[in-house]
Amino acid sequence: MTERNEQRTALVTGAGGGMGREIAHQLIARGVRVAIADINAAGLAETAAAGDGVAHLPGDLTREGAAETAVSAVAERWGRIDILVNNAGYGVIEPFLEMTLKSWERTLGINVTALAMLTVAAGNAMKAAGRGRIVNITSPASRMALPNYAAYSASKAAVDSITRAAAVALAPHGVLVNSLAPGMMDTEMQRSTEATMARMEGRDDFETFLAERTRRIPLGRRAEIAEVAAAVVWLALDAPDYLVAERLNMSGGLDKD
Repeated sequence: MTERNEQRTALVTGAGGGMGREIAHQLIARGVRVAIADINAAGLAETAAAGDGVAHLPGDLTREGAAETAVSAVAERWGRIDILVNNAGYGVIEPFLEMTLKSWERTLGINVTALAMLTVAAGNAMKAAGRGRIVNITSPASRMALPNYAAYSASKAAVDSITRAAAVALAPHGVLVNSLAPGMMDTEMQRSTEATMARMEGRDDFETFLAERTRRIPLGRRAEIAEVAAAVVWLALDAPDYLVAERLNMSGGLDKD
């Protein structure tokens, strides 16, 4: 692994806002050189304003060759890539019997294929260096039967599978692959998803709807974005070198089985 006194480098996807931005900011605060990737160029510029020397990589990571280009950009700028955080995600609410090919292709393209190709690209660079850490963002949804959110749930189940496969493939080369499953947070994606759920259920009392969902969480509250990001940073920087192929549940007890 990288020596503690060496400045590490990281690539964080989906960093144009929300949790990705917070992860990037916390890594920067720890002295890590961070490249941030997102299709939202304006959001990336706002994230990059948090620190000097931040590389922002706008573009669609689902395009052929985009993963390799992003990882190469980090290596060319700083000579190394120590950390990959696969945070970019997409989800759409639609009834199971009304699901569309377009929504499945977009969901799997972002949540699964791009993540897998980034893991391959970064994994090869890390294998050559004999060190590295990859953190994938999964979800409690991967273990739930959610007929109105099937594409997203399936995509996160795939993330769990890819995480385990990558961990086994890369562990002999000093590369640690783990995942984190956050619960309900007040991110833009979460709010948008729940607003759609409420409309589908004919609920016009949105705040009451949110409160009912929050009560399902054993801890009785939603996660703060900063505390979830801190757990990602822990996996990326501080977790023991013997921790590999693990899924860290940070859902307030929602993902308890």
